[in-house]
Amino acid sequence: MSCRILHIRSAADADALAFFQRLAERGNPADSTGLDVENQVRAIIDDVRARGDEALVERTRQFDAPEIELPLAVPQEELARAAASISGEERSIIMEAASHIRTFHEAQKDKSWFITRDDGSILGQKVEPVDRAGLYVPGGKGGNTPLISSMLMGAIPAQVAGVKDIAVVTPPRADGTLNPYMLAAAYLLDINEVYRVGGPWSIAALAYGTKEIKAVDVIAGPGNIFVTTAKKLVQGKVGIDMIAGPSEILVLADESASAEWIAADLLSQAEHDRLASSVLVTTSAALAERVAAAVDRRAAELPRAEIAQAAISDWSAIIVVPDLTVGVEIANLIAPEHMEVCTASPWDILPAIRHAGAVFLGQYSPEPVGDYYAGPNHVLPTLGTARHSSALSVQTFCKRTSIVATSAEFTRRHAASIARLARLEGLEGHARSVELRG
Repeated sequence: MSCRILHIRSAADADALAFFQRLAERGNPADSTGLDVENQVRAIIDDVRARGDEALVERTRQFDAPEIELPLAVPQEELARAAASISGEERSIIMEAASHIRTFHEAQKDKSWFITRDDGSILGQKVEPVDRAGLYVPGGKGGNTPLISSMLMGAIPAQVAGVKDIAVVTPPRADGTLNPYMLAAAYLLDINEVYRVGGPWSIAALAYGTKEIKAVDVIAGPGNIFVTTAKKLVQGKVGIDMIAGPSEILVLADESASAEWIAADLLSQAEHDRLASSVLVTTSAALAERVAAAVDRRAAELPRAEIAQAAISDWSAIIVVPDLTVGVEIANLIAPEHMEVCTASPWDILPAIRHAGAVFLGQYSPEPVGDYYAGPNHVLPTLGTARHSSALSVQTFCKRTSIVATSAEFTRRHAASIARLARLEGLEGHARSVELRG
């Protein structure tokens, strides 16, 4: 299974470029498999729009819970029982993580603003939350590994933004119930609208509404290729956070880094998915060899060893570079979801990093700290989209409205110029509207 080791002199090296291209295209929905998925998901969306809750129940019976019945909503008393069923220590851990996440996202809040010109015109921007948000929370291994962190990372920025109504959809277990930890997390976050439904049909329900599930304005949260494709297809009807692909990490390291720690960090992403990518870029050939050996040994010890080994073999690499400058160039080309900087002076590297979903500085900032506890959001752009996209944030759940209150003096002074521009565009009605006030 050994991870490939590439020795390159520059970011333009042919072997490196070929590997980067493969990374960017993995899981690409434009291939024939992706088109087949898109056709399947489009049919599911159409079915939910036509048959509503009946279609939701039918699909859920087919894929998740064979005997599920309406209603799909989880009763309030069940949420409360779930919260009471977990230990006090577990409740404290969830609440402490939530506190860290909330503090970070509070700092993201935008304010409405206005400027006043000398002629009395007032211009500005009004920032408001959407009315209603939908959160997709994956069930995780048949509901036995509840993705509590996804609940926190989706709900908290929406709450900080001021969203009044938050609806959570998540796949049920085979018996039609939801994992108590998932319900406890919802209860502790004061979320009272949770539905036992997942998959692309739940995305359709959030986008278009059914009798039981009211339509939302924004949908956020990670999911498999079917859920992601559904989000892509309903975008425009609703806002979405992003089109996310397989997990990825890039570690930039020099000879000061710990091979064992780096190997563990690379595997923290490789265990997610066979399409996950874990890349080490290092100036030390000796470190590269030690990390490769440690990855082989540690991967075999993981419960998800088969998945991790496939990701390491197919989509991962250790790249040895002549210096950190070339290393940073490679990182910016890949634009990774997660980037760890494990060098003697990580803060010196930060100004040169232009494209990454999240940057983790220093060897005591491993990626899993960000996944669960540090505070920044772990829903991040993948497949190179960090070149133009950002993490899920408070802004995901907000909209900005421009405010224009021009004075009579401003409009009269500029009426002729405005009318001239309008006529250049062939819009006589625009010109006359302004000239009436001139």
